Amino acid sequence: SFTMNMYLFVYDLMQFCGHSWIFTNMIIRLMTFGKDSLADTFYSIGLVMRLCQLLSVLEILHILIGIDKSRLLPRFLQITERIIVLFVVINSQEEVQGKYIVCVLFFLWNLLDVVRYTYNMLSRMGIYYLPLTWLNFSLCIPLYPLSVLAKGFAICVSLPYFESFGTYSIKLPFPFTFSIYFPYVLKMYLLVLFTGMCFTIQNLFSERTAHLGTGNIKNKRS
Repeated sequence: SFTMNMYLFVYDLMQFCGHSWIFTNMIIRLMTFGKDSLADTFYSIGLVMRLCQLLSVLEILHILIGIDKSRLLPRFLQITERIIVLFVVINSQEEVQGKYIVCVLFFLWNLLDVVRYTYNMLSRMGIYYLPLTWLNFSLCIPLYPLSVLAKGFAICVSLPYFESFGTYSIKLPFPFTFSIYFPYVLKMYLLVLFTGMCFTIQNLFSERTAHLGTGNIKNKRS
């Protein structure tokens, strides 16, 4: 319906504005301060980044109620990966926030999202540009695996701090003889992360074929 389409357009616009601000801020800071800007990336743009990622949870709801025709599992994996790494790993450990890997991770996320939300906004209006369509369904093929590697590296960097501070590690009182050592949880999650990457990459290739295959490229203009 027109109402739902307008709602999705506004949602994509909000995400586009947020990620564009982050991406532009990162580029300007890098050009102005050089390497010194990398260490305080999280302190400069972390709040907006967290707001954008929390807002992205709505995309799962959009698929569940049927107003977005994307596949649920791949999108769920991509969103939960970011939520876990951003809020559980980076946000909880101040020592990790100043690492260069955070800047790399944010750069990859926002580059992908600026392109994706630009494509989504135009497609809501029935506008399809071949270069943008190609970029949207092609750029994610190399950048998504790189972002997963960056997430994995960020988790590995955080492990010593989780071990020393005991963050999220729980030891249940008597009569329960059970404890949760969070670094082990993160190590197991690394397996889930890379397993999910294989599934998601397969889905990305399928989407690219569906939209860019012979005779399938849309050239509509409003």
